[in-house]
Amino acid sequence: MTTPTIRVQRENFDLQTEIDRLTAGRADIGAVVTFTGLCRDEGGSLTALELEHYPGMAEAEMRRIGEEAISRFSLLGLTAVHRYGKIAPGETIVMVVASAPHRQAAFDGASFVMDFLKTAAPFWKKEHLQDGSAGGWVSAKDADDRARDKWITR
Repeated sequence: MTTPTIRVQRENFDLQTEIDRLTAGRADIGAVVTFTGLCRDEGGSLTALELEHYPGMAEAEMRRIGEEAISRFSLLGLTAVHRYGKIAPGETIVMVVASAPHRQAAFDGASFVMDFLKTAAPFWKKEHLQDGSAGGWVSAKDADDRARDKWITR
């Protein structure tokens, strides 16, 4: 069985390097789908987003999600990298790379992973605002729960 590559790290990642690692020497891959999440400036009010995680537990949950995606969509490879620390607008937060024999499986696998990372993995976001104050912790969104729930009924 394919094993997902899972990392939680402070430093940035290089998407092309991750794609190359996942596809090197593979002639059975017909599709690679990537998702990269960036920090928004929230209309100019945000200077940074501070991400915290529960070490060990975050990686374990990401691995569980990745293994489920591989099994469910017959993925040939999966990489998920999530950053922590202070991240400025325009910088990357998260990346998912899914490979499969066909495009729909790769699309579905990447989407599944992101929908569950947003709702199940133990990460927390705190806003740092332009006026120098710390905003609050970002609340979970109902839209994220709805996106996740569509996979539960399938």
